[in-house]
Amino acid sequence: MGLDDAPHQGGQIEVRRSNRRRRTVSAYRDGDKTVVLIPAQMTRAEEQQWVDKMLARLAGQERKRRPDDGELARRARDLSLRYFHGRAQPASVRWVSNQQTRWGSCTPVDGTIRISDRVRGMPEYVLDYVLLHELAHLLVPSHGPQFWELLEVYPKTERARGFLEGFASAASGGEAVADDAD
Repeated sequence: MGLDDAPHQGGQIEVRRSNRRRRTVSAYRDGDKTVVLIPAQMTRAEEQQWVDKMLARLAGQERKRRPDDGELARRARDLSLRYFHGRAQPASVRWVSNQQTRWGSCTPVDGTIRISDRVRGMPEYVLDYVLLHELAHLLVPSHGPQFWELLEVYPKTERARGFLEGFASAASGGEAVADDAD
């Protein structure tokens, strides 16, 4: 099978050849593995070219979906302007890898916002909700009625909360899990 289970930077590559596939090539991530689907009649050289091309394409798509810290801070500023009239002004916004039970956290005293790496790659409306949730804490530190009133301005709040609840439930094997933005 050529490159089956060959290691690469993001994990393993599995090439699947199909007799039914004639011209199309596709690829997707399956955990740490990248699966590349190709026509069975491709040569090994063509296979390698397509694997390289598909890895580059997937990496580009992932970069678009996974903003770096600077892009994350810009997104937070834009959301604050759009939904909170610019009143929530964080000192810093960054991705962190040490939050396994929270989607994000905020320290209102120093204006820092941290977003869990687990949110990377989730739909944009979910990332926006998590950012808005933490931005709202800069204005109202608690989860009281004033806090939730602030979030009512975001039209996808309930949808995002549902997505996060479903994600947390699936990750825990279907058990009910409380995993709030902070």
